[in-house]
Amino acid sequence: MKGVILAAGKGSRLFPVTHHVAKPILPLANRQTIEYAFDRLKEIGITDVCVVVGEMENEMKAALGDGAPFGVRLSYVRQTEPKGLAHAVGFAKDFVGGESFVLYLGDAIYSDGFDAFAKRFEESGCANLNIVKPVPDPSRFGVANVEGERIVKLVEKPKEPESNLAMAGLYFFGPQIWTVLDDLKPSARGEYEITDAIQMLIDKGETVLAGVYDGEWFDTGTLDSFLDTSKFLVGGQTKVASTATVTGAVGPSTVIGDGAIVECTEISDSVVLPGAVVKVQGSIRHAVLGGNVSSDQN
Repeated sequence: MKGVILAAGKGSRLFPVTHHVAKPILPLANRQTIEYAFDRLKEIGITDVCVVVGEMENEMKAALGDGAPFGVRLSYVRQTEPKGLAHAVGFAKDFVGGESFVLYLGDAIYSDGFDAFAKRFEESGCANLNIVKPVPDPSRFGVANVEGERIVKLVEKPKEPESNLAMAGLYFFGPQIWTVLDDLKPSARGEYEITDAIQMLIDKGETVLAGVYDGEWFDTGTLDSFLDTSKFLVGGQTKVASTATVTGAVGPSTVIGDGAIVECTEISDSVVLPGAVVKVQGSIRHAVLGGNVSSDQN
C-alpha cells in the first residue's frame, strides 16, 4: 500500500504566515506539520509516499527532500490548479499504479493511529474505507450516512444532517477510485469533491465502509485550530528550543522555535517560528509569529 498526502493548498486562512512558509511545513511543537502524517503512515507500514504540492512546490522540496531523514521515500506531483481534493488525487494516479493507497490531508493531526482500520480495509476487500468521527456540528463537514459500517450516502456540508459522522480527512482506496474520477463533475463551488467521487463508487454498487475514529482529530488550517493543535501536542506546557533567546515570561501552551529571539513582557498560547525576531513592548497572546515582528503597543 502506498501513501498520498495532499499538500497543495495555499493556507489562506493562516495568512500572512503562509505567504512565506507552506502550511504543511509550519512547525507544530517544533516539528513540521507533515511529519506527523509520516508518523501515522509508517505505523501502518507505508513508507512510499507521494506529496501533491501546489505553488509552494520549491519550498516543500527544499524542506523535505527525498524523505530519507523522516524514514519515508518521497515523490512529488504538482496540482496545476486548486480545483478540489478529487482533482488533486488524480495527479497521483501514475505514482499509485494499480495498488491500494491511503489518502491523507496534509493539515490533519490525529492523536491515535490507524492500524485497525488498515487491517479492516485489507480484510474486507472494499473499494474504500473512510475515517469518520462523531461531531457536534456535522453541517460543517462532509457527512456519512451509514447502515451498520457501510456508507450508503455522503452529503457535503448538509444544512440538515441525517448523521453526526463527519468525514475526518483520511481515506483508504482501492484502484476502483480511478474508474470514477474521469466522470466526476465540479460541485456548486466549482471544485471536484472527494465526497462526490466516493458517492459515485457507492452508486456503482462498490462497498464503501466507515471506520469510526475515537481519537482526537485536528484540522490545523485556521489560527484557532493551529494553536489548539499546538496546545494539545505540548500538553499545555511550554516548549522552547535550546537555541532560542527569550527575554520575558513564557506562559503556558507556548512553543518557540530554533534560533528565535523573543523580547516581550510575557508570551502565552502562541507559536514563534524558527528564526523569528519578535520585539514587542507588552504581552503576546494567541498568535503565530514569524519573520520580524516589532511593536510599541500591548
